[in-house]
Amino acid sequence: MSESSRDTVAGAGWSAAGPGAYRQLLPERVQKLSWLDPRTLWAARNGVLASWFGDPTGETRARWVARRAAAGAPADKVIRRDEADRFSFMVVGDTGEGGESQYAVVPGFLKAGRGTSFAVIASDVIYPVGSTDDYGAKFFRPYQDYPAPIYAVPGNHDWYEDLHGFMRVFCGDPPPPAPGPAPRPLGRAWWRRLLWHRPRPADEQRLARARKLRPAPAQQAGQPGPYWAIDAGPVRIVGIDTGLLGTVDAEQGAWLREVSRGPRPKILITGSPLYVDGEHHPCAIEGGGTVDDVVRDPAHHYVAAIGGDIHNYQRYPVDVDGRTVQYVVSGGGGAFMHATHTIPRVSVAGVTESGFRCYPLRGDSLAFYSRLYGHRLRLRRLFTLTEAEAMAVVAERLGIPPVRTPGAPVRVTRRMRLVATLLGTGRRPESRTRFRLPVRKIYTRLFSPGSATYRPPFFKSFLRLDVGPEAIRVRCFAATGGLAQETDPPVEDEVTIPLVRPAP
Repeated sequence: MSESSRDTVAGAGWSAAGPGAYRQLLPERVQKLSWLDPRTLWAARNGVLASWFGDPTGETRARWVARRAAAGAPADKVIRRDEADRFSFMVVGDTGEGGESQYAVVPGFLKAGRGTSFAVIASDVIYPVGSTDDYGAKFFRPYQDYPAPIYAVPGNHDWYEDLHGFMRVFCGDPPPPAPGPAPRPLGRAWWRRLLWHRPRPADEQRLARARKLRPAPAQQAGQPGPYWAIDAGPVRIVGIDTGLLGTVDAEQGAWLREVSRGPRPKILITGSPLYVDGEHHPCAIEGGGTVDDVVRDPAHHYVAAIGGDIHNYQRYPVDVDGRTVQYVVSGGGGAFMHATHTIPRVSVAGVTESGFRCYPLRGDSLAFYSRLYGHRLRLRRLFTLTEAEAMAVVAERLGIPPVRTPGAPVRVTRRMRLVATLLGTGRRPESRTRFRLPVRKIYTRLFSPGSATYRPPFFKSFLRLDVGPEAIRVRCFAATGGLAQETDPPVEDEVTIPLVRPAP
């Protein structure tokens, strides 16, 4: 087994001799995505409009689901796969930027995914707005050599064109639903409809060419809709659609409660993680209750909840009435890397630093961003921290030992502390006051980069779940863009989840 970032600097990908073979997979023309481009921000405006003028995704989703039902999709939205008691599947989240950081994941994903029965994309299949025309370079091409079906739950970016591309690719090409009734003039819904970004007409020939990249019958998924369940072996995998604003409509909520009944062990796949960045986000259901209420109900026997949306890996083993539910963030499949160094010292739902895991390590995240912004601001000498310096200043601020011990002691200087502060590095809870400038929130919302300036190590990740009759083995693999990590993808985290309930 290869070294991971928890072992050595080389295992983190910092000292890679050169880029991996993933570049051979890239399209001839790669359109780099920048989230600082006003055109990108304007095209992705529907999330803001939904928060200002009301969220229409529940109504739109209901119309899509009705279309699929009329076409013969099962009423319970359950996909029944003929799997043995032992099988494996992959989970990868927030994939579709279409550039180097996405394609760098592919070689390791294919190697670690050998022998798996299917894969699931958890959130944001296509950036920036889920356009049908983008599926060729951002879905069909990178995963053309994965031989099994790929299912998906949409993220907010897939909803920026009202889910048109997602439904065409994953749900049997249904005709788009008719728009709802005309709103009252000058009301909130009227303004929303006036300003709404609408789906662009698809290039049908382009889509047809893209589909030929994954033509085999064994590669086809055929989902019943944007939310679904898969019965496979001893488990049920439940995928939910959290739309533009990270919520669930009443109709989907009723389905979720119904499909969650019974003692069969279950895994939730969601576009919005329930625990992330040291905080609890239970995900509201329209009409009352939350998704996490469903997960925590002992009668439903959920053993894990895996969410995308945040572009890194995190794991929170939460004790729920004497049993452990693994809450996982798995959004490191291709989009720009969300910082982990901004996560404060963890203390949530009984989970502390000793049980919490993340990738990239906070020190590697800080070193990565210090180099990135040192280059952008032309202040390399001031901003750039070595891996050892970043690891040391993070350990000091959080009051924890370094995860990866440096080769020689590192003295933390004022410059290192200044850089850590400017880049939003988290602190221990007792050191935070209400008068402190909210640098972390400002940083994470405004200064996370697009992939346009990315170079290895990319710090991407994906999951492999090996299911057995008594337990599930979950492994988080790293993809850095380095050849060594392509050849032998390192395991950054591993946990075994028991499926058999202990005797009372």
